[in-house]
Amino acid sequence: MQEPQRRIRAAHSESTITVYQAYSPEIGLPAARDGRFPAAWKRDRMTWIKPSFLWMMYRCGWATKEGQETVLAVEITRDGFEWALRHACLSGYVRGLHPGRATWQRELKRAPARVQWDPERDLRLQPLPYRSLQLGLSGEAVRRYADEWTLAIRDVTPLAHEIHAHVSSGDLDAAARLLPQERPYAVGDEVLAHLRG
Repeated sequence: MQEPQRRIRAAHSESTITVYQAYSPEIGLPAARDGRFPAAWKRDRMTWIKPSFLWMMYRCGWATKEGQETVLAVEITRDGFEWALRHACLSGYVRGLHPGRATWQRELKRAPARVQWDPERDLRLQPLPYRSLQLGLSGEAVRRYADEWTLAIRDVTPLAHEIHAHVSSGDLDAAARLLPQERPYAVGDEVLAHLRG
């Protein structure tokens, strides 16, 4: 069966979804240790969460890029994730979906969340012909993310390094067996209709 062009794929349960972020050790290690973001974590900045582990690996270079050496798996409530989707705006203007560019710009300024659909990645971090969701949180959404939605934070940097070692040695089967089990995340059309882009 062919993958749809845009779909949320994630590790999830009935009540939670796992998203990924990468930080410097100064932020990431205390977050994982304490299960919440430390005081040094900036609430006044946009923070991007990614349900796709391999897209996170592409973004942080398997936890080797400066300032992204610690990869966190953040388990959040589905209610919170879907609140963000309902209150999100696409990060780019789409003719036919938005009434006009000026309307979209106003929506984008007001929205506490924004969505980008970026090419999903394979184990070699090459783009696939379908897209995965990135969700940017700001303002009210950042506060809710940190204070209400986040249930657990784990440091998955060792997992990233282990998978990367298998990929580097050419053992893609061993690498694939270690990947988080991501599957389609069912969400109603009314939640995603304005984000189809």
